[in-house]
Amino acid sequence: MRIRTGLFVPLLFCGAAAAHAQTAKEETPGQRNIRRSREAETKGLAEPFRGITAAGTVEPGLFPIRSTGVSTEPVRVAADRFLSLLSPEQRAKSSFPLEDPEWRKWMNQHFYVRQGVSFQEMSAPQREAAFGLMRASLSAKGLKLSQDIMKLNHTLGELNHDDFVNYGEWLYHVTLMGEPSATAPWGWQLDGHHLIINYFVLGDQVVMTPLFVGSEPVVAPKGKYQGLTILQQEQNDGLALLRSLDPEQRKRAVLNPAKTGNDNLTEAFKDNGVIPYAGLPGSALTSAQQTRLLSLIALFIDNLDEGHAKVKMDEVRAKLAQTHFAWIGGSDATSVFYYRIYSPVVLIEFDHQRPANYRPEGTNPQVPNREHIHVVVRTPNGNDYGKDLLRQHRDQHKH
Repeated sequence: MRIRTGLFVPLLFCGAAAAHAQTAKEETPGQRNIRRSREAETKGLAEPFRGITAAGTVEPGLFPIRSTGVSTEPVRVAADRFLSLLSPEQRAKSSFPLEDPEWRKWMNQHFYVRQGVSFQEMSAPQREAAFGLMRASLSAKGLKLSQDIMKLNHTLGELNHDDFVNYGEWLYHVTLMGEPSATAPWGWQLDGHHLIINYFVLGDQVVMTPLFVGSEPVVAPKGKYQGLTILQQEQNDGLALLRSLDPEQRKRAVLNPAKTGNDNLTEAFKDNGVIPYAGLPGSALTSAQQTRLLSLIALFIDNLDEGHAKVKMDEVRAKLAQTHFAWIGGSDATSVFYYRIYSPVVLIEFDHQRPANYRPEGTNPQVPNREHIHVVVRTPNGNDYGKDLLRQHRDQHKH
């Protein structure tokens, strides 16, 4: 019998759509979160890791294995201390092989089902040890920013009367990849709403990307942490750099004077993005403007411990002429905007986002505002998660 495909296919489609709708309707919130998380992972991890590039191919030789002279021993000791305090069950669920896909399984959204041991389930000594690992790995500035983001997530829970089910100070998970070592590669990850830290260690070298920091709100309007504020200098200094440009420079830097949506390109599961250089190159800046650009970059890099931040800034400085500054949005004191700083060795995105879970009274839900900020820091050309260092290490130790 011949099937009349013009009728049969739409009927099948409608039937499948109806079945999916019925399934979705029957899902519990937990089941829906699991499904959405798995769908994101399946799509995001479909391709093997290559890294973010400007033209689809990795620029080689940017990240050699070398001695930095900055010890990572405090980080190893802190990691061992944290692991020693976990129960066997906690340790089993928070420990992964070095090259496990878990490295790439992070997401900013609150619904994402995360692995590892959460601050919420930790005892007080375990929490202190987890913060000890962060303290050893980050600068005082980076630790404070991380803890402030966690506190503002509590504020979001208060504002949404959420009972801290979806938003809360302790809804952040820690995982470790590989075994803490003075010589072999290993690392750790912190994953939660508006705060993701990936920290790779090889000898005395460190890669702390992808890094995601942000909040909604960025200023706590009331509640337990009323008045707490983050990312204002990163916002204001970015605007100041744009305003320092002359008309011709600004014409090259501004990709679009109107900002109507969310513009970040390198958030969760975007490890292989091809992002051409755009905007104003560092070679077209005056000496004073170059100094201002370096200071702006340092605001993000300085979340690393002081010694490794200096190592990274030396890399950045060496590629300053090839570093591009791009802008979307206005330049008034109250404008919303996006800016991107992009060179062969670093990619930074700062974005005012549309409201998602909190909307100040009188604001338009369809328009970005200054109370929702996303920042992403990446190492392009294959070294996010320290993967280029790991590749070289494997090549040197094929046995």
